[in-house]
Amino acid sequence: QVQLVESGGGLVQAGGSLRLSCAASGRTFSSYNMGWFRQAPGKERDFVAAIHRSGGSTSYADSVKGRFTISRDNAKNTVYLQMNSLKPEDTAVYYCAADRRGGINIAYSAYDYWGQGTQVTVSS
Repeated sequence: QVQLVESGGGLVQAGGSLRLSCAASGRTFSSYNMGWFRQAPGKERDFVAAIHRSGGSTSYADSVKGRFTISRDNAKNTVYLQMNSLKPEDTAVYYCAADRRGGINIAYSAYDYWGQGTQVTVSS
């Protein structure tokens, strides 16, 4: 089992940047693929980005390609989401999640463990 704690959210103006972090407990972090999802009020939880357990491959939602970068540091049991050129439509609660399956998944139902979320608000 793994416990996930997100941090780094906040209020930022459009065009600004934030870096989210997700710290994982346990010794098996490197065996999990990791993902970031977001959920705006009244909307479903949407895929944002994912990274393979090795860090060797990544996947992004079309809406964030070229602006967001997911990375991980297995020595620190942490996954990051660098968010640049933020837009008001990026406003949401951002969640990190861990998946034990073989390849990267973009469906939230595939993920086994979730953090509590961190609020990101982008003002226009």
